[in-house]
Amino acid sequence: MTVLIEREAGRLPGIPYRKILEKVAAAVLEAEGCPVKVEVDILLTDDASIRSINRETRGIDAPTDVLSFPAVDWPAPADYSLLERSPELFHPETGDLLLGDMVISLEKVTAQAAAYGHSQTRELAFLAAHSMFHLLGYDHMEESGRLIMEAKQEQVLQALGITRGRPGERHG
Repeated sequence: MTVLIEREAGRLPGIPYRKILEKVAAAVLEAEGCPVKVEVDILLTDDASIRSINRETRGIDAPTDVLSFPAVDWPAPADYSLLERSPELFHPETGDLLLGDMVISLEKVTAQAAAYGHSQTRELAFLAAHSMFHLLGYDHMEESGRLIMEAKQEQVLQALGITRGRPGERHG
């Protein structure tokens, strides 16, 4: 698995963000039985930048916590059957499946961790897991999809030992 991370703005003091993002991405792929190596691109930014991206791509002029841009048009979530007949989905040099891009606002990570009463590690891991499931074709446009995504996200985070709790507690 290749996780390419660019940090253009923001910071998470004392948080090993690279380790967290790689661990969560790998755990989601394992939980979903992904049969191939993948590449994921992650941009860590601030509210102003994610607001601009959100406005340009979704027509919503407001900052958000995470945006996901899947590179694969899945027939169904995590349905890997299309991969063997879609060589264009793979990086020509590495052979990795180009899964897509995620954008995370580090300002939202900090604010939401405080608002929800848990660590920045937990919030970053949650947003990464949420985005990874989107990159695998899951969505929450309908209630049934939301419930499935929430259960899968929580299962991955629990398996990693990244649980909800108060700031200052040690997490994953």
